[in-house]
Amino acid sequence: MPLTDLAALFAVALAVAVIGFLVVTTFNDVVALRNRITKAWANIDVALKQRHDELPNLVEAVRGLMAFERDLLAEVAACRAAYSDSEPIPSQAATSEATTRAVRQLLAVVEQYPEIKSAGNVASLQEEISRLEDVIADRRELYNDQVYRHNTRIGQVPARLLAGLFGWRPQPFFAADAAARARPDVVLTRP
Repeated sequence: MPLTDLAALFAVALAVAVIGFLVVTTFNDVVALRNRITKAWANIDVALKQRHDELPNLVEAVRGLMAFERDLLAEVAACRAAYSDSEPIPSQAATSEATTRAVRQLLAVVEQYPEIKSAGNVASLQEEISRLEDVIADRRELYNDQVYRHNTRIGQVPARLLAGLFGWRPQPFFAADAAARARPDVVLTRP
């Protein structure tokens, strides 16, 4: 075999090896990012379930003391009942945001009534739910960071060239809807 043919064969083999290396490393990077998104969402889901487990306790603890705020208690209960972990992430995020709004409104009302606020069980439940809200916010931020990394990676070359082949699609962010960004109105009424 002449030397030029060997050089050409070596060049082709080297090009195939480089392309193969790029495909394998890109594939592994995207798989790792997708797994991080799944893990981050699972962490959010755990915190959401913990919050949903605590909400009935809080509603029950304040129910007798807040008979005049039945609509607000009903809204918290309805939001809790609407959550389903089998829904797509955007639906779960919307339900979570609605629950967060209802809980914040409930906690704001509780703050206005010393007789409710001073009840020991209400105070401890309020503290636990506030802690869980902070955990959810932190985990949302981590989830969105992983989604950002994934979406950026599959939008860059060479992953962009491989996206169609492997079915890579941008993942949804855990974003607040317009109603969640609006300032909540808290109306305090007594019977």
